[in-house]
Amino acid sequence: MNCAPLRLAGLLFIFAARLSAAQPYPPHFDGARAEIYKTVGDVKLSLHVFEPADGARTNRPAIVFFFGGGWTNGSPVQFEQHCRHLASRGMVAITADYRVSSRHQVKPTACVADAKSALRWVRANATRLAIDPQRIAAGGGSAGGHLAAAIATLPDFDEPGEDRSVSAKPNALVLFNPALVLAPLEGMDLKEFGDRVPEERMGAAPRRLSPAHHVTRGTPPTIIFHGRADTTVPFATAEAFTRLMVAAGNRCDLVGYDGEQHGFFNYGRPKSRYPDTLAAMDQFLVSLGWIKAQR
Repeated sequence: MNCAPLRLAGLLFIFAARLSAAQPYPPHFDGARAEIYKTVGDVKLSLHVFEPADGARTNRPAIVFFFGGGWTNGSPVQFEQHCRHLASRGMVAITADYRVSSRHQVKPTACVADAKSALRWVRANATRLAIDPQRIAAGGGSAGGHLAAAIATLPDFDEPGEDRSVSAKPNALVLFNPALVLAPLEGMDLKEFGDRVPEERMGAAPRRLSPAHHVTRGTPPTIIFHGRADTTVPFATAEAFTRLMVAAGNRCDLVGYDGEQHGFFNYGRPKSRYPDTLAAMDQFLVSLGWIKAQR
């Protein structure tokens, strides 16, 4: 197997610099409502909530998106159009802010803690938000895809003092070229991987942060969109995660795109596959019974 995964963390940090240039921060969204879900010192973290226009005020499915950017930068703007589409389909769609190293001098462990806080806040406020607490998905791209998968799998990194009786685990996952394998994995040629993703950079041993190493029976149903030519987060890592999910008895739909590299799904990117991935995401949510099929 290609050893490109060995460079994963470094390449994610490099890709983050390119991505951030196209994504304004702080974000502003016409027609969305900002809700502060967490305060850390003088940092206030917001969720940007897009409400369905159908007027329904009870038991609605929801999704929380986490932006990519190598845990270094990025903006909730990345998933604005995904949110607008899903709100038009009857879901409460949310794009979340979280701490990153360039703005807050934190490591990925803090990013995971914020993602858990965000999902937990949404579930704790489900009644007020008219959300079904058992139909909350998490989504994201690249490092944001890692965060969505992390809160579905990792047992650690909850924010101290939060009410852990409220689950931070999503009920479904929608992942775009996610970082899922952060440490050596049986059956993969990752001999030096642990040396290339240092604990000092990640804030914890990479294995503790690696979703693939924590797949169990009951990991939520998942769809993964991944470019087969991705050299930042290689397609083989998504294949490995999918095999582990299926072996554990979980649903995992891997949708590969020939010739596509990292970030191929982003709205507004030249020759973007945004329309294709949006349609497949929609069909996945229909298959779960969360939204109705379009006529």
